[in-house]
Amino acid sequence: MPSPTRRTTRLSRLLDRVTERRRASAPETERRERADHEQRIRVLEERIDALEALLEALQDSIHREAVRRTHEFEEINRKLQPAKMARALEEHAREHGL
Repeated sequence: MPSPTRRTTRLSRLLDRVTERRRASAPETERRERADHEQRIRVLEERIDALEALLEALQDSIHREAVRRTHEFEEINRKLQPAKMARALEEHAREHGL
């Protein structure tokens, strides 16, 4: 019959070996996790850069549209000035014999 001390010693040595292997693999796991985090950060930074570019393009587009509409409104206002309107009505009446 094996002695209880021998069994406890074997179990203790086994536990020590498992603990050592676990500790030895911990830095590798931490390095992999750190690399994964760094990769995720790079991907997020690239997405942010792309979103910033899209936002700038949208701002430019909105600005161009605002400028275009401002010019259109200015042209309409210019045409609606009383002197211009009177001349246009007179011309229209002459053309249509009114």
